[in-house]
Amino acid sequence: MIFYMLRRLFQAGIVLLVVALVAFFMFRYLGDPVSQLVSEETSLADRAALREALGLNDPVLVQFGHFIGRVVQGEFGLSYQMGQPVGRLIADRLPASIELSVIAFSLALALGIPLGVLAGLKPDSWLARAIMIFSLAGISMPTFFVGLMLMVYFGVELNLLPTFGRGETVDLGFWTTGLLTRSGWLSIILPAFTLGLFQLTFIMRLVRAEMLEVMRMDFIRFAKARGLPARRIHFRHALKNTLVPVMTIAGLQFGSIIAFGIITESVFQWPGIGLLFLQAISSVDIPVISTYLLLVAVIFVTVNLVVDLLYYAVDPRLRASAS
Repeated sequence: MIFYMLRRLFQAGIVLLVVALVAFFMFRYLGDPVSQLVSEETSLADRAALREALGLNDPVLVQFGHFIGRVVQGEFGLSYQMGQPVGRLIADRLPASIELSVIAFSLALALGIPLGVLAGLKPDSWLARAIMIFSLAGISMPTFFVGLMLMVYFGVELNLLPTFGRGETVDLGFWTTGLLTRSGWLSIILPAFTLGLFQLTFIMRLVRAEMLEVMRMDFIRFAKARGLPARRIHFRHALKNTLVPVMTIAGLQFGSIIAFGIITESVFQWPGIGLLFLQAISSVDIPVISTYLLLVAVIFVTVNLVVDLLYYAVDPRLRASAS
């Protein structure tokens, strides 16, 4: 177990180092930081002094070393557009993105797994066919279209749910949450369903396919031959083996929800890191863009590492091969 974890940590470190290198070259070659930090009236001498202060005249390897050192300390520079530390901007908006992602992913798991099991146990029933039609529609429709339709129907026509913003929030000191207020819960319903719809239908189809495959295996036939109750066969033996590959895919999907909820946050004006990233692209705010790239890499590496460890704990074949 220890050697398996150390190997995964080493691989994660290499990935993060490569991503840091990409982010560093974004800083160095995508525009001139000095030109974006000063006005047109700034003299050449002041520009040269600022360039020297920023360390832009140092060798590339020295600059990369300084960049890594600042990133390790949590210093990501100043936003060209807002003039504030990028770390503070990310910290202020990250709670909104995490809450939206957790609610969306919980919704996808809570509905996707049982619907996938129902569709896999009785694939020829009308309910299974209705579930598959719904999953096909959920996968096919673009996220922005789903969000706009929900806004028009529930926000404009029925006037039941807010169509933008996060609602009223509560500052806990270390975290700003909207899940402690009624308006916060009402505001998160539409974006959470929009963000989680694709994941829901994807998990549903994956669980159905795995369930159909597991139900044809020999150990299920032996369990039926022994006279075990159908509920025990379906939900203790079949479902347990079905969730092993589903767990891996679902973990990566959770990472993608946090990292790439950009469209949903843009449609509903949700004040998260996705909306901040879009604003940074429109103004070529390189510090924010590169920090977002590093954050996405950390999220995916962390989620992948956790999923690998869970996979190792659940699947005895991995433990046998590692030993």
